[in-house]
Amino acid sequence: MLLRDLVARHGLGLRLLHGDDAALDRPLRWVYTTDLIDPGRYLSGGELVVSGLVWRREPSDSDRFVATLARSGAAALAAGATVFQGVPDDVVEACRRHDVPLVEVPEDVSFATITELVITELTTARGARLAHTVGRQRRLLSAVAEGLGLDELATQVSQATGTVCRVISTTGREIVPGPRPLRPDVIDRLVSTFLRADQLPATLRRDRCTVFPVGPAAERLSSWLVVVEGDPAGWDADTVEVVNELAAIAALDRARRGEGVRVARAIADEAVTMIAAGAANVPETSARLRHAGLDPAEPLVVVVAGFVGRPEQAEIAYAVLVDAAAHLGPPMVGVHAGTAVALLPDNGPGPGGERAGSVLRRALERLVPGLSGERLAVGVSRSSRTEALTGALHVARHAHDVAALRAGALQIVTDAETASHIALLAAVPDDVRRAFAVRVLGPVLDHDARTGAGLRVTLEAFLACSGSWTRTAERLHLHVNTVRYRISRVEELTGRDLGALPDRVDVFLALRSL
Repeated sequence: MLLRDLVARHGLGLRLLHGDDAALDRPLRWVYTTDLIDPGRYLSGGELVVSGLVWRREPSDSDRFVATLARSGAAALAAGATVFQGVPDDVVEACRRHDVPLVEVPEDVSFATITELVITELTTARGARLAHTVGRQRRLLSAVAEGLGLDELATQVSQATGTVCRVISTTGREIVPGPRPLRPDVIDRLVSTFLRADQLPATLRRDRCTVFPVGPAAERLSSWLVVVEGDPAGWDADTVEVVNELAAIAALDRARRGEGVRVARAIADEAVTMIAAGAANVPETSARLRHAGLDPAEPLVVVVAGFVGRPEQAEIAYAVLVDAAAHLGPPMVGVHAGTAVALLPDNGPGPGGERAGSVLRRALERLVPGLSGERLAVGVSRSSRTEALTGALHVARHAHDVAALRAGALQIVTDAETASHIALLAAVPDDVRRAFAVRVLGPVLDHDARTGAGLRVTLEAFLACSGSWTRTAERLHLHVNTVRYRISRVEELTGRDLGALPDRVDVFLALRSL
């Protein structure tokens, strides 16, 4: 009910003593009758305060009383002439000063009449709104039960509210896309805000979007989120309710999909166990791959993911890997030996396993703000035929173990890295690696620090050019004689002969250990 509606009510004879058109459009949330000079503790905002002004002993009391109403967010003051002949001027002036609308109640109109009228109007309006909300919820749920997809439902909500609604996962997968794709950097900010927010929904002012949780907020790392363009502060109550209803129905849809995931999980667990036991090339394994939507005749990539030192969190790693792996196509994901294991289609381009590694890295990096001190290690095999999946699983597990040795919240290691000096160095303790590097290259680093001679840069280029003086000089834009001089200084300082393979290997590994 608006203040305008009350003032215009026929038969009451109410008169507006202070207030403009904007004041008349103030909604009345409730009505509160008082003769206390400081009723602030009983007000929560939006009330029509009705008073007989009994509290007024002297003119200064008016400012105190009206200031309390203003601080409490009261919608208006309705003053009755029960004590004075009309409303005193000091009360009117106080209302002007604090911008509190003032309505004069005639002596023949009881406060009970006004209270009953306002409460009846508000109760009727709330009942109508509740019926409307329940009706809308029933229509939405009926539509879902009849097979309306989540994307169609989001479209209906977008049209009804005049906003754009999307549903995405924490790895950035668009469950329900909008009319245009979100930029990757926008998705990064949305997910980061969702994972870090103390309270949800949370609004991103920069991107003019608000994120709502889908399901329990405690499961944010593997959750979905509803993304709505706009700020709820400017929405009406209906819009907020409809968006929350969309989030609730999205949670139901996610749970429904989860039933299918659980069936697939059982098949995946069996397949991974068989592959780990060396039974990759048997008809039963191929049958399980087909049930998961994979083609046993096509190459597959194996991924192993787990939280370092936390095998009890294998289920969380599983949920995370299911969503991240879905960026590459239909995955088969199970749990084995305290880690999540995925079999993915190798859909190129690029050498087998490398594209899978880069896609997974992009998806999983979005989760880093929500890892909260945990370390997620991921190993990726190269693509392999079904008969070689047992070996691919061993390679992926080895890559996972190498990733677990590295520092950082997220580490992803591919098969290509485990077959090089990178894996060898990763397995060496940090202090041993640094001690080796300083012992071999310490004099060179000290010389550069004192003189700025650039010996390290020249050495790195020299090794990258396979010891070619000419190519090193071209890369660094130096004269060949300058390169020769600098490399000779390196040899003097390190006591190594860079023309000899063993010494060159030592220096190369020392550089990589810095």
